[in-house]
Amino acid sequence: MGAKLTAEFIGTFLLIFTVGCNVLSGNAMWGGVSIASVLMVAIYGIGGISGANFNPAVSLALGLCQAANGPGGLDFGTVGKYCGVQIVAGIAAALCYSALFWDTFNLAPAPGFGFIHAALCEILYTCMLCFVVLNVAVAKNTANNQYYGLAIGYVIVAGAYGAGAVSGGCFNPAVAIGIDVASAGLGFGWCLLYVIFEAIGAILAVGLFRLVRPEDFGGEKSGATDLASEFIGTFMLVLTVGLNVLGNSPAGAFSIAASLMCMIYALGDVSGAHFNPAVTVAIFISKRCEDMTPGKACGYMGAQFAGGVFAAFTYAFIRDGDTFPLQPGKGFGIGQALVAEAIFTFVLCYVVLSVAVACVTKSVVMFGLAIGACVTVGGNAIGAISGGSLNPAVSFGIASADLLSGGGILNAVLYSLAEVVGAGVAATIFKATHAVDLNDECKRLTEQP
Repeated sequence: MGAKLTAEFIGTFLLIFTVGCNVLSGNAMWGGVSIASVLMVAIYGIGGISGANFNPAVSLALGLCQAANGPGGLDFGTVGKYCGVQIVAGIAAALCYSALFWDTFNLAPAPGFGFIHAALCEILYTCMLCFVVLNVAVAKNTANNQYYGLAIGYVIVAGAYGAGAVSGGCFNPAVAIGIDVASAGLGFGWCLLYVIFEAIGAILAVGLFRLVRPEDFGGEKSGATDLASEFIGTFMLVLTVGLNVLGNSPAGAFSIAASLMCMIYALGDVSGAHFNPAVTVAIFISKRCEDMTPGKACGYMGAQFAGGVFAAFTYAFIRDGDTFPLQPGKGFGIGQALVAEAIFTFVLCYVVLSVAVACVTKSVVMFGLAIGACVTVGGNAIGAISGGSLNPAVSFGIASADLLSGGGILNAVLYSLAEVVGAGVAATIFKATHAVDLNDECKRLTEQP
């Protein structure tokens, strides 16, 4: 236990010291990546000792998971010890960065936002963080994977740039308490509320974890499990899209890509982690997944559209009614936008088929990073032309929220058609390039447990 508590102190200290140094340095572009990366490397370095929680919300989620007779988890005695050490480490780190810079910063919602806006951001992204931890580091089907640190760490990239512009992006009671204690001269008290928000997020994460993995709790998986998985993943993706766009994020495409990557790693073995009707269409056309029947494909797409629309109204509420239209960028026409959407949706769907479905090119470790990186590629390449949706659920989500501001859905229909065309072309070319997948040797490898 002494070694475990020391490991938790070191990891939490490094995390919060990195947070403070990035904020006080004014590192808006790379701050979120820096913080995510220190969390990732500490998880890989210390995870085998203490489990690398570095966050009381994560420890609480693990304790609740064990209490619910789920896999892994921690007993509540250990949860208490971990939380105490993490909070002490957070305060120590905050005092150290304040002394180093001879400066500090206060914990509070960003100007123009209040209690409910900060609450939703902290609850939803703490939930995402704990949910990813449970799925990649605790769930029975994902034991011994090598992507767990990447998936957990880069939840911070997903949340820091969009939600961070509203709440500050703590997602961790040790971060909130450390910042508030170090800046007590500027005001104190928000950390008490943030701790409550983050605890709610942890509780919600355990509930969702149980929903998508009933077999880990003595239940049985059903078709509804897959639909819940698709809804959750699409919701977090579209929420991240909206918050980044409305927050004028300096790293929007990368943050959105990170959200997709993390949710793919969390839910890939549950539903396949499509989170995109175009991807579902491509997989259906490819005929490489025998259980992807027309009925199942329609169910997936329905869940994805529902998740996208719900997320869009959620980000509009968080941003106090602000929305944005789905339309070509300044200086570009609808034809150019549709061609751009078709081409880069092709890239996304072709990579999905290649790294997650094919036999010869399938990746058991890098699949989530490869698929998520397609959003970084497309978002930066054609964001100025079309916005870089690449996903009918994103397109309809954006358009549905913009109805609040007098927008329409015609562009969403046109974008979605272009995206489905890109998916169809991807599936057709995939069948040509990956015909080798159908030989006897590849079939034999595929059938091996």
